[in-house]
Amino acid sequence: MSEFQVSKSNYVECRIVANDLSNQALAEGEVLVKVDKFALTANNITYAVVAEKIGYWQFFPAHTASEKVSEDLSGWGVLPVWGFADVVKSNNPEVPVGERLFGYFPPATHLLMHPTKVSTAAWIDGVAHRAALPVGYNIYRKVESEPAYNKTLEDERMLLYPLHITSFALYDYFKSNDWFGSTQLIMISASSKTSTGLAYGVKDDDNAPSLVALTSNRNMQMVENLGVYDKTLSYDQINQIDATKPTLIVDMSGNGQVLNDLHKHLGDNMKFCSNVGVTHWKEMKTGPDFIKQRSEFFFAPSQLQKRIKEWGMEGFEQQSGKYLKHSFAKSREWLKMTDIQGLQGMADIYADVCEGKIAPEAGLTIRMPKP
Repeated sequence: MSEFQVSKSNYVECRIVANDLSNQALAEGEVLVKVDKFALTANNITYAVVAEKIGYWQFFPAHTASEKVSEDLSGWGVLPVWGFADVVKSNNPEVPVGERLFGYFPPATHLLMHPTKVSTAAWIDGVAHRAALPVGYNIYRKVESEPAYNKTLEDERMLLYPLHITSFALYDYFKSNDWFGSTQLIMISASSKTSTGLAYGVKDDDNAPSLVALTSNRNMQMVENLGVYDKTLSYDQINQIDATKPTLIVDMSGNGQVLNDLHKHLGDNMKFCSNVGVTHWKEMKTGPDFIKQRSEFFFAPSQLQKRIKEWGMEGFEQQSGKYLKHSFAKSREWLKMTDIQGLQGMADIYADVCEGKIAPEAGLTIRMPKP
């Protein structure tokens, strides 16, 4: 078994650790899965940045290398990723070898799991250290039991689902709050896939605010070509935003200087600021004009869990499924899937992902070696 780990104090620093966990005997009820492939996006870096606050390091505790049994691992963490895996060993009568799963995995060759609440469609990893974590991250879909399962769409699903389900949660949250009285919505880091996933939903709603994109100079053309934003501006063109309009801000960047300047420019017309992602994680410190009282960190699982309770799982799947079908189809028009081979391939491009140097059109899929 090999595992990709990052330094908790410097997210760009990474290493690959090899050990023999995959050869361990399974306890009663346990299964061993082999990770087949997973997506890598700026969203995974957000997991690292907010890991201490949300608990993301707890999902997959780092393992020591086989020859370093006593190594202190407190400074190393494992970034969760979304992907597909197959059961290769089972000591659980409800989970057969060969079962294919979609869900939350470590960037590693294998994972020991303890399936609970097994149904015809899914099960929950009941391992003790995950018990207190958001349940949405602990659900594993048995994809071959899904009526609409199509193996050729797996790459698109693992790349876009975790991003666009957040887009759906944001859209639903804003709509249920009447867009916080705004007539324009400003998207910071408008080229991000979560931003575009939200923009497609907003654009399709006649009662939603107009859309203003803020992006870097190098991504201006790409964002304009999407044809979904009403106006596209670079970060140094904030003064061209109409400050007379009540405004809702969706921030995928975490760039404190941009937020500060935007809040100052809008003043009382900055009605609400939803802080979602941190693509600019090195510039997070906000300035004196940042309006903290009308800003809020958005945690998608809370909104999704709220809707599942209100609508029931079937109603939730119907509502979110309709949204995702539309946003996936629109993204297909410009997305360029890019294969990366194994954990070493991931290590080779990881710094570029951290530094925001990957083209927004690229969909990075890490393919693990076959046995």
